Amino acid sequence: MRNRRGIIGFIAVIQSVLFLAHFFLYETWAFSPAGGGTTGTLSVKLLLGVLSVSFVAASVLAFRFTNPALRAFYRGAAVWLGLLTFLFVAAVLSWTIFGVARLAGVSLNFHRVVEVLFGTAVVVGLFGVFNASWTRITRTTVRLANLPEAWRGRKAALISDLHLGHVRNGNFLRRMVAKILREEPDAIFIAGDLFDGTAIDAGRAAEPLNKLAAPQGVYFVAGNHEQFGDDGKYLRAVAAAGVRVLHNEKVEVDGLQIVGVPYRNATQDGHLASVLHRVRLDRDRASILLIHAPDHPAVAEAAGVSLQLSGHTHLGQFVPWSWFARRMYRQFVYGLSRIGKMQIFTSSGAGTWGPPLRLGSNPEIVMLEFQ
Repeated sequence: MRNRRGIIGFIAVIQSVLFLAHFFLYETWAFSPAGGGTTGTLSVKLLLGVLSVSFVAASVLAFRFTNPALRAFYRGAAVWLGLLTFLFVAAVLSWTIFGVARLAGVSLNFHRVVEVLFGTAVVVGLFGVFNASWTRITRTTVRLANLPEAWRGRKAALISDLHLGHVRNGNFLRRMVAKILREEPDAIFIAGDLFDGTAIDAGRAAEPLNKLAAPQGVYFVAGNHEQFGDDGKYLRAVAAAGVRVLHNEKVEVDGLQIVGVPYRNATQDGHLASVLHRVRLDRDRASILLIHAPDHPAVAEAAGVSLQLSGHTHLGQFVPWSWFARRMYRQFVYGLSRIGKMQIFTSSGAGTWGPPLRLGSNPEIVMLEFQ
């Protein structure tokens, strides 16, 4: 009951914010310095009213049902949510320009300014939708102390945050599998959020993983979206596809220690430290920690981990949210960084959550070469 009240409260807050954002757009579009407003404001009001509830409605339905009509509705609502961010920024700029012009005694056509800025916002947003569908291969070299000789020159693929659900499905995963296999990696790491957490046939969506193979193995850890509730159906689907699911455990491959900790066991310093203590890492040999989020790198470094592989941040997906992500995760928000003796690579992910849009971040598969 407490969880249900919390969810209802969260939805109410989000919907209230969306109402206010759409109201601000309407007031910006309808405003006229001469009074009287613009023509056609009733139709604009009705359209924005419907759009203001579209994403919350689509999200609530998406957690319970899945069918072609709902998937189309969800995609449209998610794209609009992304465009809303840019339109909101355009509205703020419109009022800023209007205020500066008034102070300077300059006369301008406010509605024309709004039209130009709103049009630019839509174009930028649609480019972001295109950019989100263009997956890149990011290559980097990682030099690890005490790396077993057998691993020198080997390559590993890192992929995270595919978010299979109502926007992306098994066809998307099939394309990602093909891209990875063309790189011929020696090992493959899937750092969580393979699924979006919405209603989906998990087994069917994960089937393309059957084709994913590497000489030194394919490994997966659960992310927060797999663990919104019972993660059993997701983990069973991944395991049934032949991928090794790591759950608070260590495996050794040609002398390299590979540890996997799911998101739920890594959300607090004490939990993560306890898991890493139990797996008994050998500090004199190189190790890799596969963990969804780069939340507590200092804990992993203190436990003697050589390299942490994560995702989760999406690099904010698009501005201005990327600025908040950088502020939250600092140097660990993206790419290869270091804390003490440990290196950490955080991927921006291959898919998207919410708006299928990227601007200022690119969807990627990471190819790591070990030296």
